[in-house]
Amino acid sequence: MRAIHVSTLAPRAEKFDLYSTVLSALTWRKYNGEIVHICDKQSAQFYEEFDVWDSVKPIIPDDLEGINPTMFWAAGKLLALRETDSPVVMLDKDFIVWKKLELGDSVVAAHREDLNPGVYPDVSYFQMQTGYRFNPYFNYTALPLNTAFLYLPDEDFKQFYVNMAIEFMKSAHDCSDYLRYMVYAEQRLLALCADFLKHPVETLLDKDRLFEPQADYTHLWGEKQKMRDNPDAEREFNTRCRARIMRDFPGYEHIISIIERIKP
Repeated sequence: MRAIHVSTLAPRAEKFDLYSTVLSALTWRKYNGEIVHICDKQSAQFYEEFDVWDSVKPIIPDDLEGINPTMFWAAGKLLALRETDSPVVMLDKDFIVWKKLELGDSVVAAHREDLNPGVYPDVSYFQMQTGYRFNPYFNYTALPLNTAFLYLPDEDFKQFYVNMAIEFMKSAHDCSDYLRYMVYAEQRLLALCADFLKHPVETLLDKDRLFEPQADYTHLWGEKQKMRDNPDAEREFNTRCRARIMRDFPGYEHIISIIERIKP
């Protein structure tokens, strides 16, 4: 199964993030097949020495087609999906799959999320340009889908979702909300589109059991800030990543020296 990693704008040169990127790519190739790095020119230059992907495609426009890059920091993922044929897996660089997956006709996301109004407000919250209209036929009680992992098996559904997300991002008034607008475009609209089109959906993880021990998936997300705040935690994580690379991917030890010489 083909997967994509997506990078846009100036990547954060944090060692723990780079190690997770490397392991995410190499582990996908080990268990599940091809992985392509879709990015803009700046990201392609930053990752030039990282030979962990099957191919690199710097096709995302530097200006994100006019989308506000601060509000919509993950906009590049939607633009990358638009240019990638289904079936495809979009994998966050901090999400690692440690096993072979069997994927079928259902959309598969990492997990559902609760409709916390602090994260997913009513659509009346959003300030949109004149002429934009929220779909009155959507079921706005559908629970959002976390897209740290996203499998899209159907091209028509993918384009329907991606086009709606891009239209929303391009139609939003600029503001300082860097969370609610982005997760509506990427995660809530995915669930709304699937519900509207009656497309089957599955998840890798149960949202009510996310913190129970399991060995199939790693998602750093909330751990990133902990490592930024706790250098000892970051050193421990990086040490474990180096050991895993040397043990499981002996042809890629050179990546360690590349990461270690990058200055934060």
